[in-house]
Amino acid sequence: MTELTVAFAPPRASTHKGKPNLFKTLWSRANLFTRANLCLFALVLIVAALAQWIAPFDPDAQKLLARLKPPVGFGGANPTYLLGTDQLGRDMLSRSLHGLRLTLAIALIGSMISLVLGTTLGIIAGYARGWFGGVIMAVVDIQLAIPFTLIALVVIAVFGNSLPVLIVTIGLAGWEVYARVVRAQVLAVSRMPFVEAAVAAGAPHGRILVKHILPNIASPIIVVWTMTFSALILAESSLSFLGLGVQPPTATLGSMVGLGRDYLASSPWIALVPACAIMFVSLQVLLIGDWLRDALDIRLK
Repeated sequence: MTELTVAFAPPRASTHKGKPNLFKTLWSRANLFTRANLCLFALVLIVAALAQWIAPFDPDAQKLLARLKPPVGFGGANPTYLLGTDQLGRDMLSRSLHGLRLTLAIALIGSMISLVLGTTLGIIAGYARGWFGGVIMAVVDIQLAIPFTLIALVVIAVFGNSLPVLIVTIGLAGWEVYARVVRAQVLAVSRMPFVEAAVAAGAPHGRILVKHILPNIASPIIVVWTMTFSALILAESSLSFLGLGVQPPTATLGSMVGLGRDYLASSPWIALVPACAIMFVSLQVLLIGDWLRDALDIRLK
């Protein structure tokens, strides 16, 4: 009878709450300024994604009769063009929105290329060690010794000046940072007792890397990604400013600054509007990276 009672007794309610949500934990650790910055950056991403529908004009439409109109607030401004027009009469607001979308897309894809390439090579160099790891770190040192602009010039001269080539070139601008950081983290984590216990138990190397090492080095990788993302925005802007990036009439923030440099004395808004957008987005990403560095310092489990 006792056995039947036990067998048919209703199950007890589980008291396991599960792992805390990472986003909620990070959000709870953010102060008011950081939360406002996160919301503002999310708004920037939404505006960039919807640029095609938000922009009041075609970004490439030329209206020579409306050329060099100043932004609202300046003398002689036309309220139709909130941020003014450029030397060809193109609406600066529309071009800035489309340029922001393309600049962010290039930086995002390029940063993911850097992350995957640098993290993979860093893990191999730190875990395998030996001569193979030494070769990888020698390549990293060579990459650090060569200026990025020179690498971009060589790649563009060999493969041409196209958007895919530009994205790959941007992706090569920061992988060595990931490789060095990840290698150092792997060397430290691989000596910890739980990793040594997994090795002694005969766990496959792939399982050790995925289950034990990679989760424990994710925090510095995220922080490096935010900093690299901001740097790649500036790298794309620099290449476009030099005429090595996306070619006209397609707009990026860097190319808009480059086209407006000849009008700084007479019509400074042509260069200042995209330059302020670059500065604003880069500052936002850097602030988010600085916050993540502090928030992820304590292990979130």
